[in-house]
Amino acid sequence: MSIDRRQFLRRSGLGAASVSAGLLGAAGAAGAADARAADARAADARAADDPARVADPTLQSDGPELLNPLGGPAARLAAVPLQGPHQAGIVTAPPPAACFAAFDVVAEGRDDLRELLRALTDAARLLPGGATPPQLGTGAPPSDSGTLGPVMAADGLTVTVGIGQTLFDDRYGLTAQRPRHLTAMRSFPNDDLNPAQTGGDLLLQICAGSPDTAIHALRYIAKHTRGAMQIRWRLDGFISPPRPSGAPRNHLGFKDGIANPDVQDPRIADRLLWVVDGIGEPAWATGGTYHVCRIIKTLVEFWDRVSLTEQQQMIGRYRDTGAVLGTSSETVPPDYHTDPHGPLSAHIRLANPRVASTEESRIYRRGYNYDDGIDLNGNLNMGLIFNAYQQNIRRQFEATQVRLVGEPMVDYVTPVGGGYFFALPGLRDRADWYGRGLLAAAT
Repeated sequence: MSIDRRQFLRRSGLGAASVSAGLLGAAGAAGAADARAADARAADARAADDPARVADPTLQSDGPELLNPLGGPAARLAAVPLQGPHQAGIVTAPPPAACFAAFDVVAEGRDDLRELLRALTDAARLLPGGATPPQLGTGAPPSDSGTLGPVMAADGLTVTVGIGQTLFDDRYGLTAQRPRHLTAMRSFPNDDLNPAQTGGDLLLQICAGSPDTAIHALRYIAKHTRGAMQIRWRLDGFISPPRPSGAPRNHLGFKDGIANPDVQDPRIADRLLWVVDGIGEPAWATGGTYHVCRIIKTLVEFWDRVSLTEQQQMIGRYRDTGAVLGTSSETVPPDYHTDPHGPLSAHIRLANPRVASTEESRIYRRGYNYDDGIDLNGNLNMGLIFNAYQQNIRRQFEATQVRLVGEPMVDYVTPVGGGYFFALPGLRDRADWYGRGLLAAAT
């Protein structure tokens, strides 16, 4: 049975009085853009009184820039622009905190799926702009969880929406529009994938300057979409500040994300990152990208017993500086032509041999560390939420992963979950919503 948007949101637990106020912003008929402008002016006024609230972005020496790595809850980041040909949260400078949540979509039909995607779009418009939750009266549930206080600061929040291959089954009539390379995530010989932490119809990558901002956004979205999608798995991540400078470090103690394609260059991005016209993809997918999310557990208790020399040989870099072995700076690229003998099994060499035949398999990485307590065996449960964005999963991520099968590092890292997703194209204007092109093409 088809239901309109107001009915859909009411069924998912959002009262009628708060449909326009809660999801469309405190500005009501003036629109979310006016609310963001008002809150931006208020933020400027607060910053004038409290300079500590002004973000101070810091650049890495190589790879993607890292936003506000030393910022705490009082150092809120500026709003990230939402509209454009591509979604925010992909080439956007990664802020320190993230939440990854995969969902099973339980919407009853295509009309309900449409309303779900529009509700996600509403949340993606409202939350990153900052807003003041409306007061609905003492007899009604609060319109917001209140975990950010009376004002929802923008804090660099991005909500990036990806869809999995299972959404293209026969439930919604989307099968013919499935992106060409979107499949279930391949299991490689060294993987130990947990089905409960793998896959999903839809993935939300929520990034922000502070963990509470990301978690608040997840709670807000879960509240206003309940009845249409249900969380399948979730994991929070963080990026450590540079120590002492340059790229941040992972749980192995090594700098991570040093060598990345320069996707700010449109020529490189259109070759390696974005889906473009003329490569055999459905027309609606232009502007999107394939998102490989891999939860990689790090066996830190074992790694910490390995000699520093052996660790560096396995990685291919010095641990203290991040420099390639035999060089003096993390920004100096390896020269395998003058060093043809070794270490041939180093992770960085297998991942990117830097030869013409592997140039087209490069991927854009945007990883986050995670710490999830202990596992069932009493071991520390921590590792890397590995995110790779690319134009073609088979040509890029899978080709790279095949080169890494059997590398020495496999004794210390184990992929345990994640999935393949397609990050939808961006929003063209204020009337656009995530997935509109997909559902229009499937009509």
